[in-house]
Amino acid sequence: MTLSDNMRGIWLMCASMLAFTLNDTFVKAVIGDGMPLSQAIVLRGAVATLGLLVIAARSPGGLHLLPRGPDRWYLTLRTIGEVTATVTFLVALQHMPLANLSAIMQSLPLAVTLAAALLLKMPIGWRKMAAILVGFAGVMLIIRPGAADFDRWSVLGLASVICVVLRDLSTRYFSSALPSTTGAIWASVAVTLMGGVGVVGEGWHPIGLQALAETSAAAGFLIVGYLAAIAVMRVGDLAVVAPFRYTSLLFAILLGWARFGTLPDQLTLIGGAIVVASGVYMLMHERSR
Repeated sequence: MTLSDNMRGIWLMCASMLAFTLNDTFVKAVIGDGMPLSQAIVLRGAVATLGLLVIAARSPGGLHLLPRGPDRWYLTLRTIGEVTATVTFLVALQHMPLANLSAIMQSLPLAVTLAAALLLKMPIGWRKMAAILVGFAGVMLIIRPGAADFDRWSVLGLASVICVVLRDLSTRYFSSALPSTTGAIWASVAVTLMGGVGVVGEGWHPIGLQALAETSAAAGFLIVGYLAAIAVMRVGDLAVVAPFRYTSLLFAILLGWARFGTLPDQLTLIGGAIVVASGVYMLMHERSR
């Protein structure tokens, strides 16, 4: 059975969301057990980078680390977006339940659509704009500005959304000659180096076997997430594929409950449902067209 580009994109998006959520779960577990965030980033990044280099070396095209032409510029933008998105997300994750932060991240498909309309001059009708505004209202219900639950960590979650938009739109412009492993390797190296800066200030703490195992598991899922996230931006229609980011909210709720025993409150669930519904409406509208 041959899958269409859109179906491949949908499966890649779901795989990416599950892999990233599993990675987040393991990272939250190790830092919750006392490992400094910067040290977790370095350990995870070192394992992930090594794995990606092995995968790239064994791929048909081999290692291809220095792109030329426009690819170099777009790869730089993507790497900047990846690093800043990782920093803001992981710092927020230290202080927020996984499901709550994931609910904020569900505004990504709407943000990508709006950014594509504003920056790339892609056409957007009043129905899409209405769906974006409704989705934004859902995000506001989740983070509740002015309420006790709204703090600087919620703002960092929103900042991470903006950074991921930069990352994804840059990836869309990669040429077919640039392997997905190249973008993943540079992202992993940059994030690891960023964590190294933090280690210099915090120092290195002893590592137990459980922490090492959990960090290695996070690295494995990060590799899958990196590769799938790049591949999905290169196939299919973004308007069809992007709404399947919402699967991460379901994964986050289930894993947050299973690993940490936490569930989002009622308003967060309602806000998340509004954001998901607006994205599903956009998907249905695009398919009907």
